[in-house]
Amino acid sequence: MGYKLIIMLIVIWLNLIAVTLMCNAAARPNFLLIISDDLRTALGCYGDVNAHTPNIDALAKDSIVFTEAFAQNELGSLLFLLLFLLFLLLPTMICPVDVPTMPNQTLPDIEILQQARKFIREHKEDSNPFFLAVGFQKPHIPLKYPERYLKYHPIEKFEIPKPYLWPKNVSNVAYNPWTDLRWRKDVAKLRLKFPWDKIPERFGKLIIQSYYAAVSYVDNMIGKLIHQLRASRIRENTIIILTSDHGWALGEHATWSKYSNFDVAVHVPLIISIPALTYRGSSSKQRICQVTDAIVELVDIFPTIADLAGIPIPICQVNNTGHQSRSRNAFTYQEEPTDPCSEGISLVPLIKDTLKCQSVSWKKAAFSQYPRPGIQPTLHPNSDKPHLRETKIMGYTLKTNNYRYTAWVPFAHETCKPNWDIIIAEELYDHRTDRRESFNIAFLPKMISTKKYLRSLLRNGWRNALPTY
Repeated sequence: MGYKLIIMLIVIWLNLIAVTLMCNAAARPNFLLIISDDLRTALGCYGDVNAHTPNIDALAKDSIVFTEAFAQNELGSLLFLLLFLLFLLLPTMICPVDVPTMPNQTLPDIEILQQARKFIREHKEDSNPFFLAVGFQKPHIPLKYPERYLKYHPIEKFEIPKPYLWPKNVSNVAYNPWTDLRWRKDVAKLRLKFPWDKIPERFGKLIIQSYYAAVSYVDNMIGKLIHQLRASRIRENTIIILTSDHGWALGEHATWSKYSNFDVAVHVPLIISIPALTYRGSSSKQRICQVTDAIVELVDIFPTIADLAGIPIPICQVNNTGHQSRSRNAFTYQEEPTDPCSEGISLVPLIKDTLKCQSVSWKKAAFSQYPRPGIQPTLHPNSDKPHLRETKIMGYTLKTNNYRYTAWVPFAHETCKPNWDIIIAEELYDHRTDRRESFNIAFLPKMISTKKYLRSLLRNGWRNALPTY
């Protein structure tokens, strides 16, 4: 993304907070942004039959559920970085979490929840609306949680995704060797040879079981947080947004964790509950028109919040060289604009049309990317988490309604520019028949025209994929 972009987005967020605090509280609601680290769509409201998430599912009944939401990068989230740096700039808003004093240093989410509930109690009668961002660590590794959550997830109900192997016709550049798992004590005891030895299926099922238990654990935390809004009598005036920074692989392609451009790494939950629009109180039942499969991105969250706060943020304009002002998948880095703008779009029009059960034509694609130091997986440099100076290849991927297309191209870290004259590797998956992305069809002759169109769409960038509304 680039540090200049990050800094500019921080300034935008600060401007939003500053202006919001000056506005009349009667005209604007509170905001509760909940971010769960490494949470894939392992939720009951997303149709996952193995999930036990009653609190998030209850929230979904009073919300719009976006089934096709995607992160732009799979190593941490710009959302988390933005909020963390924002809190550094506004120290009165930070809630310190003293992890070393926690039991075995494992459950910081307990203290995070306590601080968030305290904030709600202390600010429930403020004359100005508040914006509260709560980031839960779970289900991020280590997969530690209260043992009682295992009762919802007997090991017998889980299976390793099949086929449990790396696809033969996918380049090794796409492989992530899950280095963050390898150094964990329990995995290290398996003495797996880097990078291709697979985690034994029995052990893999334990990982999956613990991941789902950790999701149930954070679901309970989220339920308590939302209950605090009700107990404070401000639920009816609070917009709730729940999402994650990226997904997490659970054995797909014989891989684990994130650090890839596969769908399991970039696909995230996104649930938005808006008083007077989607929220109807405790007696409400989910209506058929509260779920949308329109393609949306995490970069859309900021302009959506701004729009709901009555402070619309414009789309970043094209500069006088003909290039867009910033380069999220524009592949050309230009001077940053001075006025606040967004590379995402407000989801409010989509939400309103969805609630009316209207057919909505939205984004053509979602864009993501991930770096690599070389074609083969390595420990040094770490091919899962290469530094910018080590990055020699960039993988750019897009998700359309029917396909995922990924291109791996040379990348000059000095100029942060890709070389589209050389395609190192390509991937193409038909999500109508292969959502797990087990079969790369990029080399099939019948897919040449489709691949050509998708490559052009990818190179042209996010601006050309926006809806015309």
